[in-house]
Amino acid sequence: MNVAELARRLRISPQELKEKLPELGFDIGMRAIKVDDRTAWRIIENWSQLMREWQKKHAVAEVAEVAKAAEVKREVILPPVLTVREFAARLGLPITRVISELMKNGILAAMNERIDFTTASIIAQDLGFAVKEPEAPDVAGATEVKDVIRERIAKEDMAALQPRPPVVVVMGHVDHGKTKLLDAIRRTNVMAGEAGGITQHIGAYQAIRHNRNITFIDTPGHEAFTTMRSRGARIADVAILVVAADDGVQPQTLEALKIIKAAKVPYVVAINKMDKPEADADRVKRELSDKGVMSEEWGGKIPFVPISAKQGSGIDALLDVILLVADLDKDKIVANPEALALGTVIEAHIDPGEGTVATVLVQNGSLQKNDYLAIGRALYGRVRAMKDWAGKVVAVAPPGMPVKILGLRVAPEVGDIIEVPREVKGLETKKVRPAYKEVVKLVLTAPVQADVAEKAMLNVIVKADVLGSLEAILASLEKIQHSEVGIKVIGQGLGNITEAEVLQAASAGAVVYGFNVAALPQVSDLAREKGVETRTYKIIYELLSNVKARLEALLKPEIIRETLGRLKVLAIFRTEKNYVIMGGRVEDGKVLMGGKVDIYRAQEMQGSGEIVEVQSAKQKVNEARGGSECGMKIITRAVIEVGDVLEVYREEKKERKL
Repeated sequence: MNVAELARRLRISPQELKEKLPELGFDIGMRAIKVDDRTAWRIIENWSQLMREWQKKHAVAEVAEVAKAAEVKREVILPPVLTVREFAARLGLPITRVISELMKNGILAAMNERIDFTTASIIAQDLGFAVKEPEAPDVAGATEVKDVIRERIAKEDMAALQPRPPVVVVMGHVDHGKTKLLDAIRRTNVMAGEAGGITQHIGAYQAIRHNRNITFIDTPGHEAFTTMRSRGARIADVAILVVAADDGVQPQTLEALKIIKAAKVPYVVAINKMDKPEADADRVKRELSDKGVMSEEWGGKIPFVPISAKQGSGIDALLDVILLVADLDKDKIVANPEALALGTVIEAHIDPGEGTVATVLVQNGSLQKNDYLAIGRALYGRVRAMKDWAGKVVAVAPPGMPVKILGLRVAPEVGDIIEVPREVKGLETKKVRPAYKEVVKLVLTAPVQADVAEKAMLNVIVKADVLGSLEAILASLEKIQHSEVGIKVIGQGLGNITEAEVLQAASAGAVVYGFNVAALPQVSDLAREKGVETRTYKIIYELLSNVKARLEALLKPEIIRETLGRLKVLAIFRTEKNYVIMGGRVEDGKVLMGGKVDIYRAQEMQGSGEIVEVQSAKQKVNEARGGSECGMKIITRAVIEVGDVLEVYREEKKERKL
């Protein structure tokens, strides 16, 4: 039996089959074309048992490898941010093992992608390591957000500290109703602005309950925003874990739960969609209790609140529970409103009418109009104007208030700690390049450059409206990896597509992708003139799907070979330069008009050809079956002799997917 045919029956690639067979006790070389029929059937009949043994053997080796690594190195020091490659090196484990563990936790990260301390510590602990933070930060200003804020507040005069609104982060699985919940809380309709029901950016909002403000951070549920979601958890005082009553606990629910626990943030579970007939709150409680999250009703410490964001029921009860949980931690939810302002960047983008815009959550001090703003030793500009979450212009932003700031020279990075400096003199003006250029340092090619040369590369330019979207799109593109095709980002930026990018794409043969941006008429005209394709999207899924479709078009199709039968040559009637007319007996299977043939003499292949005509009893037929004799016309340049054996097969081209 042909190796390709055996692989097809076993639903495995021929290359993988050749690699596994020697380990399973079958001496088949890597260059083998055929397998003895008796051996082939033995492999087919025992394949399930063979694979169980193979998996058991490799699983034991993998567990032993992890156990050995954990035994040798029980403690590991992790910086606030590091790449997956650096993370694997610190653990002393193969990078494939670390990536596999990340994937089990719902995090798709390539070896050159950065992960934060929270994510790395969770994975390291799962692998049996004791995690320690560095005594001093690796890079100035790279410490965790919460630690920096707390250190600053700890230095304030205790008498000057006053309660501030608690900051609440909403997390959970995609489509479990996080944005609907915030919509119900704010009593305003933001759903119309979110394409496809997916929150595209981090937003910040405030609500009032019992004359007390509560600040909400809306983190996207789409898996592409894993990094942004973990940043959101680190600036929160209370977390809401939203779980749909009809869908139960899902992978991203568990991922959000791990992030919340690692950040040591008190949390409330909101069981949403209680209005649905199939809603089952006890199922949610049961599934979470299996993960160590026990509700207060069942003797635990975690509040569970049933709600219906769609109907608005249970919202007031949820807000009451949030305030109660915040009051238990009220000694930490304080700030000095008289100090110089200090806060965290929640979002940053370039607006065509307003220029560079940043959403900042003020966490200490009060931010005022005309204040200078700096990140580290770099001056980013002045506050020309501030707007609250409802779009109202405000002159002062007290602690706990999110505001949209206009007047910055360049867009800061999401998660940056921005503050009003004590002295402007001596600060470096941030004007060399936009901050997003420093944020997006993703290498969207294979790490080994030798492999890149052999790949078919898709050149792209990516433009987005906000920094968070740009970062998420580029991170998602990096995760699309294949041994034969790849993506090369030759340009990226914020704002509308420009003529310069069209010219760059024309010279590099690239596609220009825009997310929530547009191409002006003159830019579109230039793109048509230069033959450059520009595509704009409002949903990340659709943009990524188009990229994948283009990569799949670059993949060479898979050739599936099906062996049809064998024929022994009994007579040669006519031989010409390009064809042979001959007669033979079908030994097994069948011969088919249009089928391809391999010609063997003494088990050595002499050449190949194609059957263009089959005759039986001097009549043209489509096929001849085993045991019968027939005549054939074969197009071939090979010399066919009496006694040769022809193996008849057909090939099918199958489009490959990533």
